[in-house]
Amino acid sequence: ASRSLDRTAAPSTSAAAPTASPADPDTSAPARKVAPARPTDPAPVAGLDEDQMENAEAIVRTGRKMGVPRRGLVIAVATAMQESNLYNVASGVLPESQDYPHQGVGWDHDSVGLFQQRSSSGWGPVGRLMDPEFATRQFLSALEQVPGWQRMRLTDAAQAVQVSAYPEHYQQHEWRATRVVDAIVPAGR
Repeated sequence: ASRSLDRTAAPSTSAAAPTASPADPDTSAPARKVAPARPTDPAPVAGLDEDQMENAEAIVRTGRKMGVPRRGLVIAVATAMQESNLYNVASGVLPESQDYPHQGVGWDHDSVGLFQQRSSSGWGPVGRLMDPEFATRQFLSALEQVPGWQRMRLTDAAQAVQVSAYPEHYQQHEWRATRVVDAIVPAGR
């Protein structure tokens, strides 16, 4: 995640909230509001541990708040699998990052967090990048700026955002990321 392009793209807006259905004329009961489908809190799947699954849930929850389609959620989870093994990683090169909650320390330049984003490359302040929700918003906002990302191979879409030295490595995580997203937000929700 060393690309130095501006990362201030505004997140997409969410779809309108469902409205109450009209009352049944044959009853006097008031109309019930339909609650939006909420992600479940599943047990870990696809070989993940509790921490990894919680981080995947944070990615999915954030993406859903942004109104990102399921494909974007899968791309984001697969990218975090490749970049940090779905752990919120501080940097040994950047001691400041270790002042924030983290699940390990890495040594890849000044890369931090789930997506191994670099403050020095314009992703945002170190403390914010250590927040899984903020890091996810940064990743997904950048992804949504990639023309045609929805039709790209997962690895090409991830690479367009991350600019990794190993662009094909994202693809190996697609099946696991799909399984994780499906466990958190079952199909049709």
